[in-house]
Amino acid sequence: MHVAHLSLADFRSYARVEVPLDPGVTAFVGPNGQGKTNLVEAVGYLATLGSHRVASDAPLVRLGAERAVVRASVVHGDRQQLVELEINPGRANRARINRSSQVRPRDVLGIVRTVLFAPEDLALVKGDPGERRRFLDELITARAPRMAGVRQDYDRVLRQRNTLLKSAALARRHGGRSMDMSTLDVWDQHLARSGAELLAQRLDLIAALLPLADKAYEQLAPGGGPIGFEYRNSAGETEATTRDELYEALLAALAGVRGQEIERGVTLVGPHRDDLLLNLGRLPAKGYASHGESWSYALALRLASYDLLRAEGGPGGEPVLVLDDVFAELDARRRDRLAELVAPGEQVLVTAAVDDDVPGVLAGARFTVAEGMVERR
Repeated sequence: MHVAHLSLADFRSYARVEVPLDPGVTAFVGPNGQGKTNLVEAVGYLATLGSHRVASDAPLVRLGAERAVVRASVVHGDRQQLVELEINPGRANRARINRSSQVRPRDVLGIVRTVLFAPEDLALVKGDPGERRRFLDELITARAPRMAGVRQDYDRVLRQRNTLLKSAALARRHGGRSMDMSTLDVWDQHLARSGAELLAQRLDLIAALLPLADKAYEQLAPGGGPIGFEYRNSAGETEATTRDELYEALLAALAGVRGQEIERGVTLVGPHRDDLLLNLGRLPAKGYASHGESWSYALALRLASYDLLRAEGGPGGEPVLVLDDVFAELDARRRDRLAELVAPGEQVLVTAAVDDDVPGVLAGARFTVAEGMVERR
């Protein structure tokens, strides 16, 4: 799979831009702040319905515009699809596939798949649990696009449940009459059902990812491992692995903390409170790994993601590899090793401030990005 053409309208700094793309390596080169990352961010948005740089859609729309449009022609073997997303901050986004408007935005998931390397990846190792949850859940959705619906269901139920708990907490603190909490049982069941599905997918992913990540780390930092994963479940230690078992475990854990939740007005158990602990040797990577080791670990997670998606195939085919200003962050050894590992990819998109930041092994098309213009050399 590869993106053959990218078209943007009022996306970030671009009023309009058309970028023809080929398989193989393409590098976007230009000074910082000229819009290189905006191009690959748009490709990533088609793949995940989100940005790796910001949490909301509003910054994606050019200043003064009401909406932004990201459109791409995507080639899968001998088949070509046109996919389009209209980004409307504060309103519902819209999607089109092959010019049909009878689709939801999440229906485009799986048409474009990406694995993105960026300076922000260091937060996978050094950042808070939310970074690692997002990593897992985006990869889950890349493997099985239907999980986007499960994630949305879970988030919706979580919001409703938190609203009920917050109202109960406020009533208690202000000496009001106790609220009828019988509906909380129903929300518990909904939360446990979608939560169990999400948990089962995370656990399956972690088992599949670990050997690939350990191999990738050895390739990037020979003799520096092994690495290990430990899933920290907010429901407590459990042997549950199936959806039914996880559902029962979540229900039991919710019942056990109900009093605390009503007191604090927030849901204390569920996938939104979990963490993936990353170990290097016998120690946790966070707090113990050096800067170089942390970088190698983050890169290994991305390389493992790429290897997993490529091995499993699926309707999206081989993912597009995106390397956003990564090489400038790496020492020469890691830079060359990473370049060698990703060079065979079907499509590799690279951003760099100067040509020298692109390793020689990544030969291919070059675009100059400057003052809002994207020109092929």
